[in-house]
Amino acid sequence: MNQEQTSELKSRERNTFLFLTIFLAPILSIIIVGGYGFMVWISQLLFGPPGA
Repeated sequence: MNQEQTSELKSRERNTFLFLTIFLAPILSIIIVGGYGFMVWISQLLFGPPGA
């Protein structure tokens, strides 16, 4: 690889890392936690609260 390809690869890798850490990880965690909360809410609607 020459110098230009190496710098382009590093730039692309940095941009991918920033996208994953700034956008994708928070969005996925919100979706997962929200989905779990929704699942618990629906199950309590169908089966009643815990211990009932």
